[in-house]
Amino acid sequence: MAPEWKDAYEAGLFTEFMEQRAPGHTVLGDVIYRKGLLDLNKEVEAALRGLDFFNDPGALGKQMELQGMLIAADAVILFAERHAEKAEELAAAETHPRRKAELEKIAAVCRHVPAHAPRDFWEALQAYWFTHLSVITEANTWDSFCPGRFDQHLLPFYQQGLEDGTLTRETAKELLECLWVKFNNQPAPPKVGVTAAESGTYTDFANINLGGLKADGSDGVNEVTYLMLEVIDEMRLVQPSSNLQLSKKSPERFLQQGIEIIRKGWGQPSVFNADMVVEELLRQGKSLEDARQGGTSGCVETGAFGREAYILTGYFNLTKVLEIALNNGVDPRTGKQLGLETGDPRGFTSYQELFDAYRRQLHHFIDIKVRGNNIIERFYAEQLPVPFLSLLTEDCIAKGRDYNNGGPRYNTTYIMAVGPASCADSLTAVRCHVFERKDLSMDELLTALRENFEGHERTRLILWNKTPKFGNDDDDADQTYVDVTGAFYDEVNGRKNTKGGFYRVNYLSTTCHVYFGSAIGATADGRKAWEPVSEGISPVQGADRLGPTAVLKSAAKMDHARTGGTLLNQKFTPRLLEGRQGVENLAHLIRSYFILDGHHIQFNVVTAETLRAAQAQPEKYRDLIVRVAGYSDFFCDLTEALQNEIIARTEQSSF
Repeated sequence: MAPEWKDAYEAGLFTEFMEQRAPGHTVLGDVIYRKGLLDLNKEVEAALRGLDFFNDPGALGKQMELQGMLIAADAVILFAERHAEKAEELAAAETHPRRKAELEKIAAVCRHVPAHAPRDFWEALQAYWFTHLSVITEANTWDSFCPGRFDQHLLPFYQQGLEDGTLTRETAKELLECLWVKFNNQPAPPKVGVTAAESGTYTDFANINLGGLKADGSDGVNEVTYLMLEVIDEMRLVQPSSNLQLSKKSPERFLQQGIEIIRKGWGQPSVFNADMVVEELLRQGKSLEDARQGGTSGCVETGAFGREAYILTGYFNLTKVLEIALNNGVDPRTGKQLGLETGDPRGFTSYQELFDAYRRQLHHFIDIKVRGNNIIERFYAEQLPVPFLSLLTEDCIAKGRDYNNGGPRYNTTYIMAVGPASCADSLTAVRCHVFERKDLSMDELLTALRENFEGHERTRLILWNKTPKFGNDDDDADQTYVDVTGAFYDEVNGRKNTKGGFYRVNYLSTTCHVYFGSAIGATADGRKAWEPVSEGISPVQGADRLGPTAVLKSAAKMDHARTGGTLLNQKFTPRLLEGRQGVENLAHLIRSYFILDGHHIQFNVVTAETLRAAQAQPEKYRDLIVRVAGYSDFFCDLTEALQNEIIARTEQSSF
């Protein structure tokens, strides 16, 4: 990588997702429920026969890719057959009739799938699990491989089994719960360094989409949806993650059953605006049918399921860019000239000059980030193909190209912005106090920041308490937020990647807002040095003081349709959601946010008092699960810095 890329990376301006992982956040379509691997092999063989070695200069590369798909498919069939052989061996030695029959059934299932298309509910589940294991074995366990529209894919098998008497609701539920155990027992590999700091968890981010829309635009909620909600509620596992894809057409029972789980306080399921997800995908150029069959994966990211490679390239530190703009391109933590010389802010005569300097620095660092991304993209395309995943992704066979090399129908490269509220509130503070109210000079402000407010506590309190803040439905503060997110969009969206696709933006932070905060000195919103910055699109921790409706109205002022996903966290006291009225109130709140075109919302239902008690006596709270970012985790397994950040989030006690 170029020296300027390494310098910016080491300074905490951005991270690189693929430093210790394969391209991930992959979501399966419906191919494995319609076709077996032997059927797909026939398609590959036909594509091989159709190669034109006289007129197509890429024919040799296509031949290698297609041959790789055949080898991978045969390997997965063999993998399933080995399970069948083991089950038969165990069945032969088993004396208990019921267990013997169960092992014989397992063997028969593994003999059939994934070589052939599944014929019933059990085979459909097993076909998915073999596929899941194979994708993450080929790529990387921390791949966030997701089953897509799982409830919709399984519905025909479920209905058929009930009709012909080969399946009961109770058996289907038991099989799903067994699958949930398999998900939970499949941790991601250990991470180190920045990768651990940006995502401090061992969950693998598999995310179950529930409900949503069908390809024809009708409501996708069905019997299996409610069955899965029961499984989620009863199993209460950290993974897989789960979400409600809530559209205007979704029945109220669907939302309320989800809220019954949410209010139990372990961070699942999150809730997505299915109509907004479709609009986001349409704006990115997807067909209407592909958009409706898409959804979200990982934390909050949108994609066309089974038809798209949408790669997360790492996080981008918006607040650090402002710090560098306020220091004329110098990183005050290291003294290095990392950015452009955009002028000493002490000489600026207007807020617009400062914002223009910020935009120039933003452009400079996005350029550096994208140049690095493009190098890494080609590395994966040329040196680390994934032929099995390519076999399952639409258009890869027809193109003879790998998932990592532009084979899918759509190819999107995401950069995730972190700290937009911290950045916006800091800009608002400078504008208000230096250029409008003039109760602080730029020199006084920069001195206070440089000295981490030591001896400047009055200045810090003015910045923290006497400045408009995002999250309070204040048009002044919220407009700055819109300007910051708009500037990021303008710099990233539409840039070409190396695979025939485009760069897009989204807003999630996982645990990177803690890491990025550790690389930033004091900021003009009153935050002290090295503390976390804001997470997702949520307000700065403790800055929202007018209740959840004000937060939602602020968050809705940005254009979510121009993103590939936004993450909004809210923390409620358990008492607020008690009884029938509590469920209905939260349902109205979620529906209202989605009417305002919000993308996503998720909840922690716990008091700060409980969290502090868990910090003090972790042995008594080993089962306490909280929503961290786009995932849930055991509170006592989190770092102290992350625990403190969750405690600091505003605790809403009224609607």
